[in-house]
Amino acid sequence: MSDPMALHPLTYVREGKGWGKAELARRMRERGAELGVPLATNRTTVWKWEQGQAPDSDAQRVLADLLGVPEDHVRSVAWPRWLPAWESTALAAPWTPAGTVKVFADLVRSGHMDRRGFLSITGVALTGFAANWAAAPEAFASAIGGDRVTDAMVTTIEARVDTLRTLDDQMGGARLLDQATSDLALITSLLDHGRYTDAIEHRLYATAARVSYLAGWMAYDKGLRSLGQRYYVGALRSAHSAKDDGFGAFILAEMGVHISDAGDTAARVKLIDTAIGHAPSALPPAATSYLYLHQAEALSRDTQHEAAGKSLNHAYDLWGAHREGDRPDWLGWYGEAQLKSTEGKIMLRSGFPERATSALAVAVDQAVPRDRAVRSGRLATARLAARDLDGALDAANVGLELLENRVRSDRAHVRLMKFSRHLEPHAAAPAVREFRDRLRALPIDL
Repeated sequence: MSDPMALHPLTYVREGKGWGKAELARRMRERGAELGVPLATNRTTVWKWEQGQAPDSDAQRVLADLLGVPEDHVRSVAWPRWLPAWESTALAAPWTPAGTVKVFADLVRSGHMDRRGFLSITGVALTGFAANWAAAPEAFASAIGGDRVTDAMVTTIEARVDTLRTLDDQMGGARLLDQATSDLALITSLLDHGRYTDAIEHRLYATAARVSYLAGWMAYDKGLRSLGQRYYVGALRSAHSAKDDGFGAFILAEMGVHISDAGDTAARVKLIDTAIGHAPSALPPAATSYLYLHQAEALSRDTQHEAAGKSLNHAYDLWGAHREGDRPDWLGWYGEAQLKSTEGKIMLRSGFPERATSALAVAVDQAVPRDRAVRSGRLATARLAARDLDGALDAANVGLELLENRVRSDRAHVRLMKFSRHLEPHAAAPAVREFRDRLRALPIDL
């Protein structure tokens, strides 16, 4: 295939599917006939589009349907930016500062598209991407003409990121994704057009990595998995440009969550193995503990329960060896609550709901509001599995009240919906009916 960074997006999409120009034209005529939209598209028409001519609205509608792109995205994003080429170009871009800026610029322009909610960057693609990250050459410094970026400007942006992270803990990411995207657009513009010292450049890439990660996390919390993974790709590239392989390993671990949620548990195991294998040797114990906690969760999802238990114990041992103040800025929130949450999930999957409930109860009690809302659904499920209906409803109502009054989180809503389905044998109980009525009354767009 040709160099994706030098191609028209339609060329890249077409080549990725193995279609020649005539083949794409034929498929469009056939799909148009199915949709009642007659087209005269031929090889020359496709060639003209790839040379810069924009298709008319009927042709774009048919092409979007053929490629599985929602109509509302085609209407809201100009041609050719709505074409599903971002993931491929982002994975193939060079591991240089210029490549990182290109990826961010495309990501910011693409908006919040999340085609039908599926995970468009697969586990197979990401494991190869992770290997490229581990072997990529060091980023080099460059300066592009423009306004000077001052230390005070970067300090202000860094403070905004800290505030954004705090608000996310309290409110959930659904309300904050636009803010994170705006901050990323600002940093991308500074990197692309500003004039700065090497030290400022390093800080800009480091800050861009954190904002892009936060945006990815917020998108995931909102249920936009494809969009979240795209932001994570940008974050990993920017962490490399900032020469921060510790944060890069952390992002790889987080990317694996999306992959296993989509059902590819083996790919998640490979991702976390790459993260651990290429994390800096000087990474503090708390950060290494977090990576092994992810490994425990990945192995548990992959039904490797004994190996998961060993990784979990190692994560606890490393956490016990940490010292106050040794956690990097991106891991300041990590602690016993996260360890207990993963322990509870592993115990529940392993068939020990009673042991799971005690760990999950600690995880809920010590959590920030958004995490408390998410974990309450799992604690409720564990208590129900242990035949404690009253305790299960108590836990579920904690999460429900947070969603009603304080937090917006698609993940928390989904977990409570799953728990509600488990309540079917107890549907006649008044407390169950009350819980289900309140759950149904929640707004759909959390």
